[in-house]
Amino acid sequence: MKIKYMALILIIAALFIAAPASAGTKYLSGDPIITVAISGTNEFSPGDEVTIPIVIQNSGLKEMKITSSDIVDRDDNPDTAKMVTVDLLKNDAPVTVKSDPQMIGDIAAGSSTTVNFIVKIDKNAPAGEYDLLADISYQYLNYAEQFGTDSIRYYYKTVELDQELPITIKPMVVLEVSNVTTDSLNVGTEGYITMNVKNVGSESGKNAVIKLETVDGSPVIPTDASVYESVFEPGEEKTVVFKASVSDDGEAKNYPVQVVVEYTDYEGETVSSDAVTVGVDVGGKVDFEVVSEPSVLSPGEKGKITIQYENSGATTVYNAQARISAVDPFTSNDDTAYLGDIAPGEVVTAIYEVTVDDEATLKTYAIDTEIRYRDALDNSQISDSMKAQVVIEKRSGMDILTNPIVLTLVVFIIVGIGYFVWSRKKKNNE
Repeated sequence: MKIKYMALILIIAALFIAAPASAGTKYLSGDPIITVAISGTNEFSPGDEVTIPIVIQNSGLKEMKITSSDIVDRDDNPDTAKMVTVDLLKNDAPVTVKSDPQMIGDIAAGSSTTVNFIVKIDKNAPAGEYDLLADISYQYLNYAEQFGTDSIRYYYKTVELDQELPITIKPMVVLEVSNVTTDSLNVGTEGYITMNVKNVGSESGKNAVIKLETVDGSPVIPTDASVYESVFEPGEEKTVVFKASVSDDGEAKNYPVQVVVEYTDYEGETVSSDAVTVGVDVGGKVDFEVVSEPSVLSPGEKGKITIQYENSGATTVYNAQARISAVDPFTSNDDTAYLGDIAPGEVVTAIYEVTVDDEATLKTYAIDTEIRYRDALDNSQISDSMKAQVVIEKRSGMDILTNPIVLTLVVFIIVGIGYFVWSRKKKNNE
């Protein structure tokens, strides 16, 4: 048994002696060569927020290596960029870099990686060529010191590298809006919106059309919403007036609208500027109230109904006419009254002649009345329906004397008596 074990040990030892020693490799030269470039377009417009992909490439080469049985293999190659970090700086460009520095890791020779940076181009950025700056930091194996045949010490070198990345900012019309005012813009009516629009960009917009556009959810609806300018030069300011209406479900408050210009650019293409959102003040709804006391009539009477209307809205109305709807027990051949122009807070009076049916029930009635008018842009409008109260009650004895019919009969009787007396006196004198 001992002889067998001794034979096995001798065979194994012989194999180790006969096998060639494993060779190690080391590289004597070849550092990382790092370059950066923007992938895709590098042309941007003022106001853009873009994602810029940046390619980091290591084009280092292994120039010389040694292979020997007494060399311990290195864990890293000298042409590998280790722990690469990239930061994008604005440099002299009119931009804001929104992304933080990015840690990439290792980039071996002959390989590359791509990182994305979010960049906001200033909305008033002048057109031209600019350079962003890529700040790159990495380490590489600069030297390895071997001790004997089983240990090694590494020496790494840190590299800080800046490389410029050219970008182009294209010329563009950029709008700046100021002095926004409104005139007669009220809920349910049409009015004017006036504003100053300035081209603060670097493009001369040809065949420019300045437009007013609605915003989702806003009751302000443009109706005459474009102004043409043959050329809109950089630095030029225009005063423009638009027409807009406000839907009936609006309120008296400030609402957003958008302003945009469509134009022909330097390449002959039709483009649009970025929209600018501004607020416009909307006045309250045109409204009226009946403020008069109820008129009093009696069954069978032909009389007058007096109704006073107050303009409780926020704007003047023009050429107003009031109307009543005479229904049973009322009839009328005079159901319309001219009121003229009515300013906010003003009270006007309308008088209508009606006849009350003989069988009218004694109670208080509500007669429908409305006002038709024209707004500041001469659009015909109709107010909401209102109620005017009329009391039907039985006249007292004294009231009979104030009845127009009774008074007419009395006049005729008096005139007849006077004529009779005059005739008798004249006959007696003959």
